[in-house]
Amino acid sequence: MDYRRAQTPGGTCFFTVNLADRDSDTLVRHLEALRTAMTTVREAHPFKLLAMVVLPEHLHAIWRLPAEDANFALRWSLIKAGFSRSLPRSETISPSRQSKRERGIWQRRYWEHQIRDEIDLERHIDYIHYNPVRHGWVKQPTDWPHSTLHAYIERGIVAADWGRS
Repeated sequence: MDYRRAQTPGGTCFFTVNLADRDSDTLVRHLEALRTAMTTVREAHPFKLLAMVVLPEHLHAIWRLPAEDANFALRWSLIKAGFSRSLPRSETISPSRQSKRERGIWQRRYWEHQIRDEIDLERHIDYIHYNPVRHGWVKQPTDWPHSTLHAYIERGIVAADWGRS
């Protein structure tokens, strides 16, 4: 596999995207709205979702962009906007966000990491799938329902007891 920089066409990248309110459970309460926003964006601006976990206040994902496309920033902007528009306006919005016509749901930025090779990819997929345990939400990765780990198990990529101590 050719691992290109995420900023170049066809790149593979790991993302961490956080809500502004780190005590919120908005992502899991409105999981269908997040799925809808992601599906809508993927239809208009394709990308391959390699792994993902959705926690109450943040998510991690690994995407591979099409060979001719490098614009993951547009995709995240559209996902965040689509998700935000689907929610009732109940959050506090700072004057700075109001002046930019932003909601107060997401942190403005996200963290990205360029996947360098197959080992780096495997390491980040494992990180994603183990993240609910790391944050104390569950004792075993398979206990967290909002993870691509379940698809990995179904496809025989990892064992059903993956990540158990």
